[in-house]
Amino acid sequence: MSTDTPAPTSTEAERYLAVQRSDEFVRLRRALRGFVFPMTVAFFLWYALYVILSAYARGFMGTKLFGSNINVALVFGLLQFVSTFLIAWYYSRYADRKVDPLADRIRDEITGGEQ
Repeated sequence: MSTDTPAPTSTEAERYLAVQRSDEFVRLRRALRGFVFPMTVAFFLWYALYVILSAYARGFMGTKLFGSNINVALVFGLLQFVSTFLIAWYYSRYADRKVDPLADRIRDEITGGEQ
């Protein structure tokens, strides 16, 4: 059993290039970029805020919130995990509604409806 994939024939290559240039593929890329780029920027800024506050606003980050061990820094750190899971959940919903139907149509066009 070989793991090498066969090189596409010229007709297959032409078909893939035609799909890549199609309006459907452009819509698929736009839908994906419309989520990924803004969400990546938002998460990066949120993370950068956490790091910058930890480095330069130690008094604020050290403010006790609950009891003697729960402070703003700990809450912000835990919220990093929460925001990561929320983004993943939101992406799965977004992909189900916007990305997957477009990708399925493109796949069906390429394979002729075979799976």
